[in-house]
Amino acid sequence: MGRPRNLTPRRRGPSRRDFLRRTGAAMLAIPLLDACGGKSDDNPGNTGTGGTTPPGGNQFLHGVASGDPLADAVLLWTRISPAGNAAVSVDYVVATDPALANVVKRGNASTDASRDYTVKVDVGGLQPGTSYYYRFSAPGGQSPVGRTRTLPAGDTGNLRIAVTSCASLAHGFFNAYRRVAERADLDLVVHLGDYIYEYGNGQYGSLRSYEPATEAITLADYRARHAQYKRDADLQEVHRQHPMVAIWDDHEVANDAWAGGAQNHTEGVEGSWSARVVAALQAYYEWMPVRVVDPANLRKNNRSFALGKLADLIMLEERFNARSQQAQPTGDINISAILGAGPFSQTGAFADPARQMLGTEEEGWLAERLRGSGATWKLVGQGVMFAQLKARPGVLPDGGTFLNPDQWDGYQPARDRVFDILKGSAGAPAVGNVVILTGDIHSAWAADLTQDPNNSDVAQGGYDAGTGAGSHGVELIATSVTSPAVDDERGAIAAAVKLVNPHVKYVELDKRGYMLLDINASRVVAEWWYVDTIAGRSANQTFGRAVQVVAGANHVSDGVQTAPRPNPPAPAP
Repeated sequence: MGRPRNLTPRRRGPSRRDFLRRTGAAMLAIPLLDACGGKSDDNPGNTGTGGTTPPGGNQFLHGVASGDPLADAVLLWTRISPAGNAAVSVDYVVATDPALANVVKRGNASTDASRDYTVKVDVGGLQPGTSYYYRFSAPGGQSPVGRTRTLPAGDTGNLRIAVTSCASLAHGFFNAYRRVAERADLDLVVHLGDYIYEYGNGQYGSLRSYEPATEAITLADYRARHAQYKRDADLQEVHRQHPMVAIWDDHEVANDAWAGGAQNHTEGVEGSWSARVVAALQAYYEWMPVRVVDPANLRKNNRSFALGKLADLIMLEERFNARSQQAQPTGDINISAILGAGPFSQTGAFADPARQMLGTEEEGWLAERLRGSGATWKLVGQGVMFAQLKARPGVLPDGGTFLNPDQWDGYQPARDRVFDILKGSAGAPAVGNVVILTGDIHSAWAADLTQDPNNSDVAQGGYDAGTGAGSHGVELIATSVTSPAVDDERGAIAAAVKLVNPHVKYVELDKRGYMLLDINASRVVAEWWYVDTIAGRSANQTFGRAVQVVAGANHVSDGVQTAPRPNPPAPAP
């Protein structure tokens, strides 16, 4: 997701268009139709978050982070900027108070150039639903203090989760991350991908410059890009205050990736795709607070988390492990010129059941996790839009005219197999209270999930837009942190989208920010919060809209803004 119109300077490859921008143009052209400030935040003598870095000592320029929390454990991360080239011994402490007086865990780790001097420690033996504070130290320096939190166990009354995605550093400042960091009552931050972007300077956004200036292709390139992102003060702060569960999308390697390649990869000129993926994922695991699922296959990153009895969080891998190549539309040539790729219907390659999004192994794993969950809510975190996005309405089997072959619309048989899980099949019962959480599309959406949204005959597999009958779950989509979408200030394009797509209950196309979830046993409330600018740093945010999913309803209804938790744990100092 996120295709620039022109790429200059660049190492290779043809030009491409940004999907959402061309979607907006097509919606207007066809009635009812269709990814650092001049200078980075780096200051070699200052972490910007309270760490101590005396001259000549080992420095902590990239902050601290925590992630993949469990009820009794959490992964802690930092990175040393070493005083020399030798291995560095790093100590850490974990305490129950911000002053680190009540220490409950101590430990030591070693890091060196083979892992780019990053440090990851998996701290166990912790109490569930508890906030902890931690700090790293190395000869000559200390990190800032971070705060993290374990997941709850057993009966859980309430969860508050922030959801983010798509942070193009070249398009602006990460104000949304700072606003999330300031919410002291959060249990967790979920990041749904495009944490970094691979492009070079001027290829996709130009407000801030990238390191390296050229596109990231090698291990050194991806390490440098992650390092630059981790020096951003706002990104550092969200990691310092909250644990994160992250899944990648495509730009962690290259735009519109699939298992065997990517739109933004030229085989040979840029080396082999397999070598590029190995390099990018090695850097990702080094620099992100994420557990390795399978050391023998780094592309396998699907995993799940139990948030007490209230919710299970199931994270899907949809890019590098098993996804088939995006099918190529063969629409009307004039429309194709507007859309870049061209519209398509569910015929030909798009109807081929052999084409995969998750692959058979992950599909089976997803079915087991959903059907075996004893939690009230099943939250599915994943990369690309699951609900249909049509330019012209239509009923199955061809379904009308779809816009983006990179999302689940381009893999309908695979999507149908997920619907079979939700509806119940092969003797298995239906799975209710499923909420899919999505990023990628750089805009905010709420949609009912139905296989045939333009068919009003519920008895024949259709959908009643008024009552929500025929919906088997809900999709909630977080807008981007900075990555651009459609200029739709008057809402005309959003109105056209909803007219053609009656299952879409909320869409906001041109605002940046994050999504907040407030969850209890009776409902999930989603709130969209928007920052006022990404052109510079700003402390302003506004509430946009709230929707809810009532337990047992499996469809979207109107919601109201929720109140912060009283007496949240103290932030990291």
